[in-house]
Amino acid sequence: MPSQAAGSEFFIELGAATAGLAVLARLANRVGFSAIPLYLLAGLAFGNGGIAPLPVSEAFIHVGAEIGVLLLLFMLGLEYTAQELKHNLRFGIVAGALDFALNFTPGFVMGMILKWHPLAAVLLGGVTWISSSGVIAKVLSELKRMANPETPSILSILVLEDLAMAAYLPLVAVLLIGGSTLKIAVSVSIAIGAALLILVIALRYGKQLSAWALHESDEVILLTTFGAVLLVAGVAERLQVSAAIGAFLVGIAFSGPIAERAHHLLAPLRDLFAAIFFFFFGLQIDPSKLPVLLPLAFLLGAITALTKILTGYFAAAQAGVAGRGRLRAGATLVARGEFSMVIAALGATLQPELGSFAAAYVLFLAVVGPVLARLVK
Repeated sequence: MPSQAAGSEFFIELGAATAGLAVLARLANRVGFSAIPLYLLAGLAFGNGGIAPLPVSEAFIHVGAEIGVLLLLFMLGLEYTAQELKHNLRFGIVAGALDFALNFTPGFVMGMILKWHPLAAVLLGGVTWISSSGVIAKVLSELKRMANPETPSILSILVLEDLAMAAYLPLVAVLLIGGSTLKIAVSVSIAIGAALLILVIALRYGKQLSAWALHESDEVILLTTFGAVLLVAGVAERLQVSAAIGAFLVGIAFSGPIAERAHHLLAPLRDLFAAIFFFFFGLQIDPSKLPVLLPLAFLLGAITALTKILTGYFAAAQAGVAGRGRLRAGATLVARGEFSMVIAALGATLQPELGSFAAAYVLFLAVVGPVLARLVK
């Protein structure tokens, strides 16, 4: 068992970090601005290599950060029914293909220009392709745009990207370790099959699951929904599917009274762990490695911010959304985040510069994205 001194030190560190985030949240609310960039910059300042490194418990913050993403996506899923998801996916395939073409290509080309290993260039293409579900879910919640006409188009892009990751991540993982064609096929098939199974259960049996979870006790509902989110997300990740998409589909499956009760009960937990997620994201970035990479990372960020705006504009236009809504959809999709860092981490040994380059790129767009989303009203 840990000593009493170690335990007290842990609580002091965690309390100081959380109190600091509370101050940033107050500041953001006072000026009417998103707190996300402030959480990210705080992590950058207090992480390894920052101006005042904090010896916080990385294990706890890492788990808390992952729970934050899951709750953000779960509560995003609560806002939509299974039928709405089915409709958005059916009519979003063309926009999803355009999303891949516009946003994967700049990263891949940049990797080749830098004369990286071809597989590292493919990984950088993945970094620039995938928007941050966690950041975008928080932005939509903060700006109270859940019911906006363009939001279903944004969600369809996010869901298609997360489903595409079910094939992309196991494919590049096997290629990195030099797997055979059979091993690649099996790995990708398992991941895609698991994603489709979770999707089918959410679409077909959502009403039955909602009726089973509903109860007069808030305690029972809290434990049932939170447990379901963690369980499904864990199983999804074990099968090499995004844990975030698992959590999102649990939210889709719950509808009616249970959705309203779950939203009310889990909102405070979501806000707590979401703040930890963005803080942890900043902690992972070593500021000392950023300056030399910033010019190229910012150039790539500016290019792919524009291509994401075009993606969102097209997706919303295809759904019949008016002009300002199309621009809001595009601006909201600009942020990159957790998936991009996961992809970059895969190629850390193959191309050492990839991790630092991706960190500079992601930090830039994780700050710029929420700002653009707020400016485009």
